[in-house]
Amino acid sequence: MPIQTRAAIVRDQPGSFEVTDVVLDDPRQGEILVKMAVSGLCHSDYHLATGDSTAGTLPMVGGHEGTGVVEAVGPHTPGWEVGDKVVFSFIASCGKCRWCNEGMTNLCNLGAYLMRGSRFTDVDSYRVSLPDGTPVGQMCGLGTFAERTVVDVDSAVKLPEDAPLDKLWLLGCGVGTGWGSAVYAAQTEPGDVVIVIGIGGVGINAVQGARHAGAVAVIAVDPVELKREKALEVGATHAFATIEEASEFARTITDWQGADRAILTVGVLSGKDVADAFYSIRKAGTVVVTSIAPASETSIPIPPLDITRYQKRIQGAIYGASNPRADIPRQYAMYRAGQLKLDELISATYALDDIGQGYDDLLAGRNVRGGIVHA
Repeated sequence: MPIQTRAAIVRDQPGSFEVTDVVLDDPRQGEILVKMAVSGLCHSDYHLATGDSTAGTLPMVGGHEGTGVVEAVGPHTPGWEVGDKVVFSFIASCGKCRWCNEGMTNLCNLGAYLMRGSRFTDVDSYRVSLPDGTPVGQMCGLGTFAERTVVDVDSAVKLPEDAPLDKLWLLGCGVGTGWGSAVYAAQTEPGDVVIVIGIGGVGINAVQGARHAGAVAVIAVDPVELKREKALEVGATHAFATIEEASEFARTITDWQGADRAILTVGVLSGKDVADAFYSIRKAGTVVVTSIAPASETSIPIPPLDITRYQKRIQGAIYGASNPRADIPRQYAMYRAGQLKLDELISATYALDDIGQGYDDLLAGRNVRGGIVHA
């Protein structure tokens, strides 16, 4: 039977997160009820509040990163049991569409429904509502800013029994998106010079990915000193406050050619950011655009002739071009082996009622990764 839980919702865009009571339906076939352990505070969720990402349903529960424990399993849902530990993948993978079958599960057709808020395949079906019966959407079909949530198993990755839920919530978005942006989307190679622009929850992991791929120089760019220091701690070789400084330095160590790769992981993307990254790389270099831009941002100030004559590539990246069902276990193994840093990334935790403070701290540069810890 339906249960009541507390969740942080956005009622209007632009708006702010409001913690209130909501009602959860029982999980149906192919679904699980999860008691949340930790919910990640990602900048992408803040885009929901500002309206940079348009919600298909309002109100909407925010949150797309998190770990938890299964409390109930829908009927005829094999492979899942009460007590299973789980981390969410913010893009579901059906395993059936063209993209899943070609190994690009980050482009699964279910991704088209991420901001709709209802169930993936039924526009009129919701699992969350207000006490008065008003349907409530779930960001990315997850809505992790809640004490409990009901999700499709296509969005869930089972974890081992000994998995530390207080750390592995990072694998649901920030790590895979950043690490994959450097390793998969940028195709970083040993000996490369890589610039990472924006050292937040995604950029810090792009730094780790570039280091793992063998870059000889990983140049972090961020105006916040704390973030530059953290980048150096997890693998950056150099750190600068501006892209101009980073570009100049990259030229000095590449015979004035420029960086091999530039990865854009700033909080709010502009066309100028893409242009700055474009002019920081060498001929035949690659710019990876991972950041989210407002829908109103529609132009990039780069002459088309420069794209042609310099043979440069501008590459988009959703979820870092990764395959979460394969990469999350791989990254957990790297963490256990001491090769991937997670503990060092978590700079603050909050109660659900303090979500506003969490985002104030994120925007002010007082944390790199913050999470909501549920009792």
